[in-house]
Amino acid sequence: MTDIPADEPSRKRRRWRHAAKLALVFLIAYGALAYLLLPALWTHHEHQKGLASLPMVTRTGQGIPGDPINVGLIGDQKDVVCSMHAAGWFPADPITLKSSIEIVGSVLLDRPYKDAPVSNLYYLDRREDLAFEKPVGRSADRRNHVRFWKVLDEGQEKRPVWLGAATMDRGVGVSHYTGAITHHIDADIDRERKTLTDDLESAGMVTAKYQVTGIGPTLAGRNGGGDLYYTDGEVWILRLVEACRKNTAPVDILPSPLATEIKDEIWQQIASTIRN
Repeated sequence: MTDIPADEPSRKRRRWRHAAKLALVFLIAYGALAYLLLPALWTHHEHQKGLASLPMVTRTGQGIPGDPINVGLIGDQKDVVCSMHAAGWFPADPITLKSSIEIVGSVLLDRPYKDAPVSNLYYLDRREDLAFEKPVGRSADRRNHVRFWKVLDEGQEKRPVWLGAATMDRGVGVSHYTGAITHHIDADIDRERKTLTDDLESAGMVTAKYQVTGIGPTLAGRNGGGDLYYTDGEVWILRLVEACRKNTAPVDILPSPLATEIKDEIWQQIASTIRN
């Protein structure tokens, strides 16, 4: 029988203690990175500090999480309405019996209804202040649309701040959650955000733009109808022209934190893979 050195048990205990310490250090480092450092690096409200404490998801009338906030505007209501009109987006009609019949007729008969109503969503416990849309094709079953809420009377620019949720309706169906008739959205809500921001910039209605933190990178979100969406989780804020005076100069792009820019580059590769 081989003799076991007298100090072998103590060496094993030292190895176990060393392994336990390494595991503890790893867990602490992982926790700090995943739950403190990276979230802090990706959180950047420095361009609009008043948004830091606000939620970034809307809700349905039943309290179900709805479309995420992904776009914002700087300007008073007249600036918003004028800019959206110049960009080719139409104010949505209020929901009435007449407008409800008209949107059904538009979908069933494939006829235009460029200012069809949109269902109400709620943010900060109130429904949207403004809603706009841009048709895709003839009928109201496919359309670009956005809802806006005024969230700050005065932001960093000493002008009102609006947050919005922009999505594209790809067709009519029933809610996966409630069974009610609703529009289903396209999953790529970042592309819809880009459609809106490109339209406003092309119309000369934007002087500057920058990102603030939204819901964060999301691969498999679900809106109030149960539709899938994915997003880089950023909110693009557009500083509108005043009194509808068209901007002919290049749009000023305020920088984001380096960590966010790196994250966005990685996300673009992920989103491209999903789309393809």
